Amino acid sequence: MSLQTIHESTTDGRRAARSVFAALLLTALAAGSAPASADDLPGVTGTEIKIGNTDAYSGPASAYGVIAKTETAFFRMVNDQGGVAGHRIDFISYDDAYSPPKTVEQTRRLVEEDQVAFMFQSLGTPTQTAVQRYLNQKKVPQLFISTGADKWGDYKHFPWTMGYQPSYRTEAQIYTKYMLSQFPKAKLAILYQNDDFGKDYPAGVKDVLGDKYGTTVVREVSYETSDATVDSQLTTLQASGADALLVAATPKFAAQAIRKVHDLGWHPAFFLSNVSISAGAVMTPAGPENGIGIITSGYMKDPTDPVFKDDPGMNEWRAFMAKYMPGADLTDANHAFAYGVSMVMWQVLKQCDGDFSRANVMKQAANLHDAYDPILLPGIKLNTSPTNFHPVRAMQLQRWTGTGWERFGDVIEGSGS
Repeated sequence: MSLQTIHESTTDGRRAARSVFAALLLTALAAGSAPASADDLPGVTGTEIKIGNTDAYSGPASAYGVIAKTETAFFRMVNDQGGVAGHRIDFISYDDAYSPPKTVEQTRRLVEEDQVAFMFQSLGTPTQTAVQRYLNQKKVPQLFISTGADKWGDYKHFPWTMGYQPSYRTEAQIYTKYMLSQFPKAKLAILYQNDDFGKDYPAGVKDVLGDKYGTTVVREVSYETSDATVDSQLTTLQASGADALLVAATPKFAAQAIRKVHDLGWHPAFFLSNVSISAGAVMTPAGPENGIGIITSGYMKDPTDPVFKDDPGMNEWRAFMAKYMPGADLTDANHAFAYGVSMVMWQVLKQCDGDFSRANVMKQAANLHDAYDPILLPGIKLNTSPTNFHPVRAMQLQRWTGTGWERFGDVIEGSGS
């Protein structure tokens, strides 16, 4: 007999119906206040967690495609070790070709069709900008984005978005301070990618120079990711009379810039974005001898640096690569980066203690204390909090010798503004 039939039969029946309804309501309220079961959570079952990712397997930033490939291998290792709290990781990664419209399409596919629990390490400033509001509106964690744009630390306006690597803007501040200390009369030229990634660099320079920006920076020129080369931009910058150069470019264009500066016979104090310092992906294609003297900043151990030949963290990474990515180019620092950040993601999942709700994943990501990343340089710590969404905030300057990067000076703590 249904509740409706009971309700219509007698007064006692109506009372009984009300009692049943009240009991059901109390049960529903109690369920709403308790943690949801794994079966009710997006992207989570009793045995699996789905994690989404987009990367540039093709297009102008395809050199970064190895990052997601390494992360795929990493989660295979995690699954071989039993997963996390009895859950295996289903890491779903799609190619967006470093194209914002494609990123939107693939991210919606991951969230709405694949129903991933959260996004991890998706690549690119312009591409991730295109989906940031969507993911925040959906309350889908957009974690440890593979870009150092300063904006990824804006926890007040985008509480579901968190960066990872040091801020590009802070990086530019460090280069500018060093330039002023070593070359106080320098005339600076800037080449930057025309998007939020590239624009962080002139902004960081301006933070330091203030009203002297107009006289110290003699020329700034941008390029589009659709450009074939940056040769004409470099020729223009040389003609400005600059004796210092800052290049904020992704690997393909960074390698072109190094070659073109050499071919022009130009010898400026050369500063290069740390996203494009891989020996295998940038310096070797550019001609390693062509980049001697270039200054950058680092926060990761360089796989080609003999100092780290017997480093425990790097040996751990090498053992992983030998087992899960045999034959991969060990001079490409992107592999090491991917391993380190994946280790931190694993720590977040462990801290979830079996509660893989989106809210708890985000909470634990903002509760890291000296988290283990075996690839970070000595002296650099990784910490987050509800008011610090810049996990890595320190760097060390380094110079290209022709065979590798040589660190110098102290570890510098950035502001993470």
